[in-house]
Amino acid sequence: MSVRPDRSRPVDRRVRVQGQPVDSYPALPPEAERGSVRRVTVVGEEILSRPCRDVAEFGTRELSALIDDMFLTMHVADGAGLAANQVGVDLRLFVYDCPDDYGIRHVGHIINPVLDLPDPGNRRLVDDFEGCLSVPGAAMEVPRTDRAVARGLDNEGNPLIIEATGYFARCLQHETDHLVGHTYLDRLSKRDRKEALRQMVDRREDVFARRTIKAASLGQSGA
Repeated sequence: MSVRPDRSRPVDRRVRVQGQPVDSYPALPPEAERGSVRRVTVVGEEILSRPCRDVAEFGTRELSALIDDMFLTMHVADGAGLAANQVGVDLRLFVYDCPDDYGIRHVGHIINPVLDLPDPGNRRLVDDFEGCLSVPGAAMEVPRTDRAVARGLDNEGNPLIIEATGYFARCLQHETDHLVGHTYLDRLSKRDRKEALRQMVDRREDVFARRTIKAASLGQSGA
C-alpha cells in the first residue's frame, strides 16, 4: 500500500514493532539496511491475481532475506505495506511501516495472516483514499472497516497478534487482500477502476523515475 496521501498529519514519536512498544526506532528499519531492492509487480501480472501459498519453513536464511528485501523495496517505493507477491514471490507474507490515525508508527512483518474484522453490526466503514505500489500513481477512495486484528506468525514461527485502527487497519486489510489474489481495484466500481487505471497510465513513469532516483541514492538499482 502507498503512504497516506495526506503527509501533513503530524506523526507521534511512539513506535510499535511487531505489535510491541519500543522506546526508539530508526527511520530506516534494520531489515531495510540489510536488504536489496526487488522489482515491484504491476497489476495485470498473473501472480497478483491468484492466492499465495502458506509459508511452511521458518527461521531460514531465505525467508529472512526476503523480508529484508521487502522492507527496502517498500521504503524505496514510498510504501506503507508490501506483500510478497508484489515482489514476485507467491507466499503469504507482508511487511508494513505505517502510521495509525493517532500518529503511532507500526513496523513489522506477518506470515500466514488471518484477518479478524468487527461483526457487521459493530462495523464502521470509512471511505479514504488508498493507493497500491502495484498500481503506480493511482489513488481512489475505498471503504474499509476502521478496526482489524491480524493473527499470524513471525519469521521464526512465533505467534503474532497485531491490532489496528484507522489507516493502519486499512493497511492490514489491503495487504491481506493481496495474499488472496486481490488488489484494491477489485473493490471499485467499473467506472472507478477505469479511472484508477487511467491515472496509472498517466503517472506511472514519474513514479518509476522517483523510485529509481531513491534507489540510486541508497546504492541500489530501481524497483
